[in-house]
Amino acid sequence: MTQLHTEHILLRPWREEEAAIMFRWAQNPNVGPIAGWREHHSVEESREIIRTVFSAPETYAIVLRSTGEPIGSAAIKSGEGVSPSLRKFGDAELGYWLAEPFWGQGLTTEAVRLLIGRAFGELGYKRLWCGYYEGNIRSCRVMEKCGFRYHHTEYNKPTLLGDTRNEHFMVLHAEAE
Repeated sequence: MTQLHTEHILLRPWREEEAAIMFRWAQNPNVGPIAGWREHHSVEESREIIRTVFSAPETYAIVLRSTGEPIGSAAIKSGEGVSPSLRKFGDAELGYWLAEPFWGQGLTTEAVRLLIGRAFGELGYKRLWCGYYEGNIRSCRVMEKCGFRYHHTEYNKPTLLGDTRNEHFMVLHAEAE
């Protein structure tokens, strides 16, 4: 799989042996639940996520170049991986999360910009979507900094947590690049 990088981060595939590192970050209740997934409860659970969810094409560990350690994840999702209402020809959806100690440093924005370049330049997508649940202002700000603009809201969407939330969708067109 392709590796992408900036001065501060590297995007590369997750490795099973990084399950303990993922667990350290993904067990934090401030990280997963705001994105609609429950925090991890064991290293084995994190290992299973790496084996299944994070083994999907175009799914990357966000690695801090100064330490070589994964600090989050970012992905370009298409086909069945895209929210059902967004499955249109030529479209993809971006998803991401970052460990709390690294919030506010611009690293997620760097990762999303790398994914945008790959999605439009190398993969040929025409339109990218990103969604955030109501209240996740940090995620919304990343999208805005990367050029995404509000498109629509889907109300009372079920999450992996078993609740329902309003999800706001932002869009970016290839010609905007």
